[in-house]
Amino acid sequence: MNRIPLSRRNFVAGALGVGTLLAVTACGGAAGGNASSKITWSTWGTPEEGQRFKKFNTQFKTDNPSIEATLQMVPSYSDYHSKLLTQLTSGTAPDVFYVGDDHIGKFVSAGVLMDLTPVVSGAETNVKMDDFNPALFGAGKTDKGLFALPNDCNPDVFWFDKKALAAAGITENPAELAAAGTWSIDTFLAMCTKLAAKGMTGAMFWNYWSTHWSWVAAHGGQVFDAAGTFVLPQDPKSVAAIQSLADAFTSKSFTVADTLPDGSGADSLFVSHKAGFYVQGRYGIATAEQSGSKDDYDIAPWPTVSGKPGPSGVAASYLVINAKTKAPDAAKSFVGDFLSAKGQTLRLAEGGNAVPSVKGADSVVLDGNYPAHAKSFLEMTDTGFEDFSQEARVPGLSSDVSTAMLTMYQGKASAPDTIAAVAKLMQKAV
Repeated sequence: MNRIPLSRRNFVAGALGVGTLLAVTACGGAAGGNASSKITWSTWGTPEEGQRFKKFNTQFKTDNPSIEATLQMVPSYSDYHSKLLTQLTSGTAPDVFYVGDDHIGKFVSAGVLMDLTPVVSGAETNVKMDDFNPALFGAGKTDKGLFALPNDCNPDVFWFDKKALAAAGITENPAELAAAGTWSIDTFLAMCTKLAAKGMTGAMFWNYWSTHWSWVAAHGGQVFDAAGTFVLPQDPKSVAAIQSLADAFTSKSFTVADTLPDGSGADSLFVSHKAGFYVQGRYGIATAEQSGSKDDYDIAPWPTVSGKPGPSGVAASYLVINAKTKAPDAAKSFVGDFLSAKGQTLRLAEGGNAVPSVKGADSVVLDGNYPAHAKSFLEMTDTGFEDFSQEARVPGLSSDVSTAMLTMYQGKASAPDTIAAVAKLMQKAV
C-alpha cells in the first residue's frame, strides 16, 4: 500500500535514540529566521496533503500578517524522520513540527519540546484544553507539562461490507445493532464464523497497540491500573480477551492485515467483497470508493461484552514546538491556529482522511453524509484513548509488544506464554 495512515505509521526508529536527541539539542538552537516573526514548520505527507497544508499557510498569513510561516514538507514517514534527525544534529530543526504517536514519548523524554500549556490556556487562545479528549494526549502529557497536542486523529472503526455479510447469510446490520446497544462480541464472532464458512475473511486487523488493547477494553479488561502498573496478567477479563484473540486468529476468523501478500492485501480483499470487516480509520473512505460501490460499506464501533459502545483505540499524530525556537510567540500562535476548529476544518474538509481532534469541527466528518454512520467517528474520538503513556514513552516497547502478539496470532505461541512475554517486556515501563 502506498499510503501510511495514522494507525500504521512506522518511523525507522533505531537511529533516533533519546541520548542522540539530548546530544543534538545541546549543539544549538532551532531554525526559524533571524526575526521573531518568521518560523518554519515541518510534517510528512502526500502531495495532496501538501496542498491542504499550503492552503492553511495562506489563511494563517491572512489572519497573522506579521508572521511568516514556511513549510518543510517531507513525502514519507521514514524520510521525515531522517531529515528531522539531520536538522536536530545541525541545529537547523524547524520551530514547529509533527511527531507520530509511536515516537512522541521519546521526544518528550529527551526534553527537546516546549511546554504547550500556554497554547491552550488564557482568554486569547484559539484552542482550549477542554476542546480535546484528554485521553488522546498519551505520552505527550507528563507531570512536568503538556508537550504535545494531537493535531488530528483516527479512531479505529469497524468498516463492514454489507454485500459480504449478506452473502454469508447475515441479515443484521452492525451499525444498527450498536445504536440499539446490542452489538456484542458474541454476535460479532458469530458473524465472522459465518463469513469464514463461506470462504471469506471474517475481520482484518492491523497489528499494533490499538488492536490488542481495544479488544481488552471491549471485554471490560484492564491493561494498566491507576498507579501505572501493568496488571493485565492478573485481570481475568483481560486474560480471557487475549485468549479469544488467539482463538480467532488461529481459527482464521481474524486475519492480520500486515501479513497479507502483495496483490491480495486487505484493501483488495475488502473492495472485492471477500472480507466482512476491516478495522481502520477514516481513510477507509478511500478504500470503499475504490470498490465502485461505496454504499455497500458502513462503519460501527467495536463490539463489547455488553453490546453497548465503549472506549477503543484512537491513533493520533502530534504538533510540537522546538524548545530551542527563536520565535516562541509566533510558534505558539501558529500551533493555536493550526489546532483550532477553524484550522482543522480548513485542513481536513472535502476529502480529508482524518478526524478533528477538537470540538467544533464536526462538519468535517458529517458533511457529505458518508459513511451512513459517520457520526461514529466523532463519538469514538470523544470516548477513545491513545496508546498508554507507560508503553508509549519507552522507545520500541509498543513495537516489541506487537511482535509478541503477532507470534500468537500466527499460532507460534499460546495466549498464556504471550501474556508472560508481554509482561516481561512491560518491565521496561516501570
